[in-house]
Amino acid sequence: MSAVAKPFAVVPGRSGSSARFYHADCLDIFAGMDPGSVDVIVTSPPYNIGIRYGTYQDTLSADDYMAWTARWVAAAARVLRPDGSLFLNVGAKPSDPWTALDVAQAVRPYLRLQNLIHWIKSIAIDRESTGAAAGLTKDLAVGHYKPINSDRFLNDCHEFVFHFTPAGESRLDRLALGVPYQDQSNTARWKAGNEGVRCRGNTWFIPYETIQRRDRDRPHPASFPSKLPEQCLRLHGLDRIHVAMDPFMGLGSTAVACARLGIDVIGTDLDAAYLELAVERTRSVTTVALPGRGEARMTKVALRDRRLRRTSNG
Repeated sequence: MSAVAKPFAVVPGRSGSSARFYHADCLDIFAGMDPGSVDVIVTSPPYNIGIRYGTYQDTLSADDYMAWTARWVAAAARVLRPDGSLFLNVGAKPSDPWTALDVAQAVRPYLRLQNLIHWIKSIAIDRESTGAAAGLTKDLAVGHYKPINSDRFLNDCHEFVFHFTPAGESRLDRLALGVPYQDQSNTARWKAGNEGVRCRGNTWFIPYETIQRRDRDRPHPASFPSKLPEQCLRLHGLDRIHVAMDPFMGLGSTAVACARLGIDVIGTDLDAAYLELAVERTRSVTTVALPGRGEARMTKVALRDRRLRRTSNG
């Protein structure tokens, strides 16, 4: 890291790890980093769809936005290890559904698209489709979606997570997110069947936590649950991650996941207010038990993250 880059904050994580936060343009931070110094990048950049952030204006022209995307992606590709991963979450709006795909195309000259993951935020399952083993007595609708009041567009229930790598050949720990076989008698048919789990696949159901007030409970307009970057990190393989990064840190969900997993992380953001909240959330993850007093008092942010994990894992 360049000597002129002074961290906004450094937060100790588990297992001797740390989270370094920078109040800066990610391009400036990338420029001071060594080539091949980052194992995994998990991020969600501004979507350029008019979202109201604290300081950033999300209203570039289409050409300017794609040119900016190419600049930061090229910088990210330079610092990524040859077997590294860039997990890129991009959303869109119903009236302009090409946004996410256009961003993926802008990455194409620099990195290979190895996997396309669908982040499912809400899903409806018909009871008849689940089979008798599920034991459902009625249709099931779970998760939280963005309602669309239109007779032209559907409710927004998913976003893309593009998994890019330098050569399209990065090894993954597919069973780190494994799910049990529903019929264990089939396990012998598959190469890894004797472990009792299979690859989760490219559809991940990760709901948001229910909130009462957006300005208080989710002040960033485009944050993602910390379980999303956590699953990205686990999929890449925790034993191969020394340094992770999120160049658009926002409220710090990637840093929270890294602190929980004991991974060094670098995060940047242009908004100091968002970074303050990201630092608070990250610190809350490493709260330890105090002798004779049980678990140390947790912040409201930490309690929200705990409830989110329980909801997502349930």
